[in-house]
Amino acid sequence: MLVTPEQLKRFGIFSQIPSDILLPVTNLVRVVNFEQNSIIFNEGSVGDRMYLIDKGQVRISKFISGIGEEALSILNEGAYFGEMSLIDAYPRSATAIAHTDCTLFEIYREDFIDMLQSDRDLAYFVMWALLKTLSQRLRETNEKIKAFFAMAGGF
Repeated sequence: MLVTPEQLKRFGIFSQIPSDILLPVTNLVRVVNFEQNSIIFNEGSVGDRMYLIDKGQVRISKFISGIGEEALSILNEGAYFGEMSLIDAYPRSATAIAHTDCTLFEIYREDFIDMLQSDRDLAYFVMWALLKTLSQRLRETNEKIKAFFAMAGGF
């Protein structure tokens, strides 16, 4: 199944990119399906691709020794995750699990980097969108940390 630029524009990372500039990305996208409760990737595994949720929900979790699964977030259609793997090959910081049956679009880092190196216009739009996403997620994390310390009574 070939994905169209219009389908990709549903996702924040691609929403502001003109369709003609976005067209080459459609050739990189693979459509994958996961059944409910299937592991998409494990915490600690090396990230080599990002995912965009076309249909269904994905649960992002940490597994805590002696406690079990701690769900950090439930992501819905139109969300994306694993985008840090497009930038570096560090281990995943959490586990992604299909919360429901889901259809995901996946993009591999090597393909993505090759394309960005050959298309500066696309690289500009995508890197700007990634920076905005990372900035937003960092701010959200800071707020969660502040709330945690407030509940714990500070240091």
